[in-house]
Amino acid sequence: MNAVNPRRWRALVVLAAAQFMVIMDTSIIGVALPDMQRDLAFSSDALQWVFNAYVIAFGGLLLLGGRLSDLFGARRVFITGWLVLIAGSAVAAAASSPWMEILGRGVQGVGGALIAPASMTLLMMLFGHDPRELGKAMALYGAAAPAGGTAGVFLGGVITEYLSWPWVFIVYIPIGVATLLAVPALLPAVAGRRGSVDVLGGVAVTAGIALAVFAIVRAPEQGWGSAATLLELAGAIVLLALFLLVQRVIREPLMPLGIWRTPGLAVANLAMALLGAAWIPMWYFLNLYLQQVLGYSAFPSGAALLPMTIAIMIFMIGITARLLGRFGAKPLIVIGLAVLAAGVAGLSLVRPDGTFVADVLPASLVAAVGMSLAYIPAMMSAMSGARPEQSGLASGIVNTTYQIGSALGLAVMTALATSGGAAAANGPAALTDGFQAAFVGAAVVAASGAVLTLLLMRKSASAAPATTDTQAVGV
Repeated sequence: MNAVNPRRWRALVVLAAAQFMVIMDTSIIGVALPDMQRDLAFSSDALQWVFNAYVIAFGGLLLLGGRLSDLFGARRVFITGWLVLIAGSAVAAAASSPWMEILGRGVQGVGGALIAPASMTLLMMLFGHDPRELGKAMALYGAAAPAGGTAGVFLGGVITEYLSWPWVFIVYIPIGVATLLAVPALLPAVAGRRGSVDVLGGVAVTAGIALAVFAIVRAPEQGWGSAATLLELAGAIVLLALFLLVQRVIREPLMPLGIWRTPGLAVANLAMALLGAAWIPMWYFLNLYLQQVLGYSAFPSGAALLPMTIAIMIFMIGITARLLGRFGAKPLIVIGLAVLAAGVAGLSLVRPDGTFVADVLPASLVAAVGMSLAYIPAMMSAMSGARPEQSGLASGIVNTTYQIGSALGLAVMTALATSGGAAAANGPAALTDGFQAAFVGAAVVAASGAVLTLLLMRKSASAAPATTDTQAVGV
């Protein structure tokens, strides 16, 4: 679009709300899991797939969603994604058995994988005319994702406490309908382009990710060196290698490998993957610590994470954009990941007889500041060098790496927690030992991300977003 859309800021509200809801869907079920387990007779092993089914479908199909957005038009794919998400929410809410619940969550993930890259493409088209406005829009849109992830825990607690667990899915239906009604008036119609869809590549990458997560999740029971675990991991590697081979030889690949020559793309995506691998396990086990060790019920547990949400919103909207314009992306990503590591390391000191004010609040706020500093710079670094016709693909890649990092990080930290004693559940002390191990692991991941970004990201990789946001905030 060459003309400036006069309704672009109202359209941004729709896009940011969509991103908020899509990411919130990964966390809103956390507090409700015990009630789901009781009502649907989930086994302890199967229960985690209520989370994993969504994340694997979402992360595994984001590349396909980005490609479809480029081929068929972002608005059309955005609408389709919401229709799929609404259908999955209805199935998950009405589920009467574990397999039906997991199916509904998987369908929700497919919808999210269509919505997220289409939203980013629409945002770039609405605000790409003015770097000043684009920087502001990216800050608001970027804040929606981690805020949605954290707010989901709180809202899930409220809904579970005062209604029932199916309502954590029912809530998506009226919101989805309202979003669809707003689309014709606010979001621009985007013409697609001719091309084909790489179905084999999409199946290979999604199956490879799913099998890798499955292997890591089951490894504590089967043994890391067992034949089953090794075969599952080998199968995941073969599938992902097949995906790369298909991308090299097919005429219209799902992910043209040449896009990785885009300056800053690879390192920024590595930073996003490690950010997700540290952040998502942190809030997951923090919620378990609040409920299972400190004895909080669903609503107080969710409310205890509100300060983190508020800190994220304040920093991302009011502070990070200005710092990005002044210093560029690389320093903020490095410092953000280091601060996140410090905050999560602080949570590793939680005690069986601890308190929220002493054991949770200070460290969780430090971690929230770290996330706020790193997320938008890493996202913009990954997107800034892509050509306009590849914006959907670049968005799909960066969202994929974050979700894959989240899924693999949670699987690894769950294994660490289990090995550390959390599975034993012999009182608060054993649980706390396991949670401490998970927090230590997440802190190591965040610290590794800071070091790798410092060593690998070139100065030029942060120049583009820095220039954009210097104009955006008038620094």
